[in-house]
Amino acid sequence: MSKQMSLVILTGDANDAIAFRSALIEDRRVRIVSASDNPEQVYSDCIRWKPNAVIINLGAEHESAWTLCRQIGAVCPETVIICASHESSPDLILDSLRAGAREFLRLPILSEELRTVLDHVLEFGSHDMKRQKKRGRVISVFSNKGGCGTSFVAANLAIALEQPTVLVDLNLQASSQDLFFGVRPKFSIVDMVQNRARMDDKLLAGYLIECAPKLSLLAAPMDAEAAEDVRADHVVESIELLRERFDYIVLDLPHTFDAVTISALDQSDDILLVLTLDILSTRAAQRALMIFGRLGYTRERIRLVLNRWSKQSDLELRHVERFLGERIAGFISDDYKTVVNSINLGKPLVAFEPTATVVAEIRSVAALCGATKNKPVSEERKNFLTSFLSSVRRPSEPTEAGAPNAPKARMKSK
Repeated sequence: MSKQMSLVILTGDANDAIAFRSALIEDRRVRIVSASDNPEQVYSDCIRWKPNAVIINLGAEHESAWTLCRQIGAVCPETVIICASHESSPDLILDSLRAGAREFLRLPILSEELRTVLDHVLEFGSHDMKRQKKRGRVISVFSNKGGCGTSFVAANLAIALEQPTVLVDLNLQASSQDLFFGVRPKFSIVDMVQNRARMDDKLLAGYLIECAPKLSLLAAPMDAEAAEDVRADHVVESIELLRERFDYIVLDLPHTFDAVTISALDQSDDILLVLTLDILSTRAAQRALMIFGRLGYTRERIRLVLNRWSKQSDLELRHVERFLGERIAGFISDDYKTVVNSINLGKPLVAFEPTATVVAEIRSVAALCGATKNKPVSEERKNFLTSFLSSVRRPSEPTEAGAPNAPKARMKSK
């Protein structure tokens, strides 16, 4: 059976739309996942479907088509861009190649020429699979309630990963990562967005601040008004660029489900939902889980992290887990004095107090996201985890394997 390819089309006028569909439907290798005459819709569909190819009907106005080509090329480098036009002058073909197109299709469509172009798309996809392009893991740290310590968790998690990592401050209206690291950023994600069309390694490095041997920070703008220029599609482009250069991309997100936040969550491999052991935070976490379900996020991507954990809390852990229908995956103890001291000094706790209990707990959260050391886990570390997990249990909770209440029911995604 021949390999099938997915295809998105910017159709142009109605006659061209009919011609595209008629010609492509005859080729059983092609699956049209989207067709629209709206460039913004085509761009969004490319981000959503990551198709093997996109056909862009150039129409009369070329500049908007070149912009669309460059945008798709930035966020979907594996997608073959095919420009199509009734005009086929050498200058137009050259301009399309400069904008990022890999193939050019003359209109009206000739069956043999179309077949050749599709052959090239399949060939490119086959080579691309062999190249194994680097694609970093995206971790979003989020809470839909303020005051849960998401920025603290994100900053320390980024260091604890101990791999080439970039921390992106997407709290565009209320940034704080510069304070956690004691730095004064000259540039921000706004500069990256404004110059994304000519982005290369040297330019990107100029926008980042090295905060640790394997950690860089892409700061939020100091001027809140400048943040208004950052759109959801800009965030997606930025994440795709960073994926190619870092092993991990840690996103410190705002506390709202706005377009920027959702676009970042859409791109995330792991979502750490941070909460504290109180009624307001627990209810906010429940609402977040419901929204994640509506957005189609699988529960495997989501991990609950309990910050400022204390056994003296008025709420019992088992009651919170039952209410949420989800196990708490990570715990970070309440050590107010140590945490505040590190923030006031502008030195993340993982670097400032590496032997603190809180640091060991943050490292265990990092392990949930795939961070592993080359050396085996020491017996001391194993003993710590065993001791900590046993301290979480309540006297009223059964501890034997197979006890009736041992497995907690998980909430089903909607």
